[in-house]
Amino acid sequence: MFKIDRRLIQNFDGVTFMTVIAISVIGILTVFSATRQPGVETQSPLFIKQAVWLVIGLFGLLAAVSFDYVWLSRISLPAYVTGVALLAVVLVMGKTGMGAQRWISLGPIAFQPSEFFKLIFIVMLSQYLSIIRSPVGIGQMLRVFFVIVFLPFVMLVKQPDLGTAIVVLTIFFAIMLAKGLRRQAVAMIVLIGLVSLPFLGNIMWTGLKDYQKNRLIAFIDPGADPAGIGYHINQSKVAVGSGEFFGKGFLHGTQGPFRFLPERHTDFIFAVFAEEWGFLGSVVLLFLYLLLILRGLDTVRKAKDEFGRMLAAGITFMFCTYFFINVGMTLGMMPVVGIPLPFMSYGGTALLSNFISAGVLINIRTRRFSLFY
Repeated sequence: MFKIDRRLIQNFDGVTFMTVIAISVIGILTVFSATRQPGVETQSPLFIKQAVWLVIGLFGLLAAVSFDYVWLSRISLPAYVTGVALLAVVLVMGKTGMGAQRWISLGPIAFQPSEFFKLIFIVMLSQYLSIIRSPVGIGQMLRVFFVIVFLPFVMLVKQPDLGTAIVVLTIFFAIMLAKGLRRQAVAMIVLIGLVSLPFLGNIMWTGLKDYQKNRLIAFIDPGADPAGIGYHINQSKVAVGSGEFFGKGFLHGTQGPFRFLPERHTDFIFAVFAEEWGFLGSVVLLFLYLLLILRGLDTVRKAKDEFGRMLAAGITFMFCTYFFINVGMTLGMMPVVGIPLPFMSYGGTALLSNFISAGVLINIRTRRFSLFY
């Protein structure tokens, strides 16, 4: 199962590997800049913790590359059941922070099961779809939704972790499109969506927490309460805009260190980076993410089997969704839903999960030739 040979090393996907390393190093530097305290000798240790998690993530990535990914299809069901069980544990006895119950505490260590569940969900969905003949009809799609998607989606909304719930739903539709839908199924989805949108919108609005409602109001009209509900978005725009073309320079930003920008090292880390490196630096960073996404799409095309193709598509769409939503909310183009920027935002569980996912993506591309069967 864990056999490594010369051919595996020769075909190793160094482009994806170096891309995620580069983004992660940029992330650590940005976390340091965002959390530093000007004029204070003792600085925040968060960037050191992130660096430690980077090393742990590297071991996770290498472990994910070391075995044939086909084995994941064989453990998809028990892994999925375990993942759903952990989400249930979070709802019952999870640790609460910032208005959400998302963490499980094991002594001094707290981890977020939803971060790992995303990959487990992709593995389970890929395994299920790999045995279905394409294209998928409306009946099969609904069966997949209620068997695999519905329960964890509801549990994520209840935490509440609306960001991850949106990502899970987006991954589902993205993988279904990658698998192939019959035209009747596509037409039915559009019709059902148009008819049910007002009712679902009302139900969702009623079930949202007050702070989530405020975020939506701030997105629609940031000027409604600039010192209150619109503060996050307004300060983020100020940070991005003040960077201009060349930026203020590393460690010369003000929005993060002086606490003007909330969640500066997590959800709004891109704003801190844009302030210091400007438009030019942001283009370079966006290019790295584009390279990661394009490499993932090419891996989808070159995967040796249907399971690998679906798995690569799910992981690539996950990175793509996180990137576009996070940058979009930083620029005021998306509502604030608490979605981190992959490989950059502070968070050990998220970084480890992302590195393992990248490792699986590298695994699929590295073993794309039939000689690895």
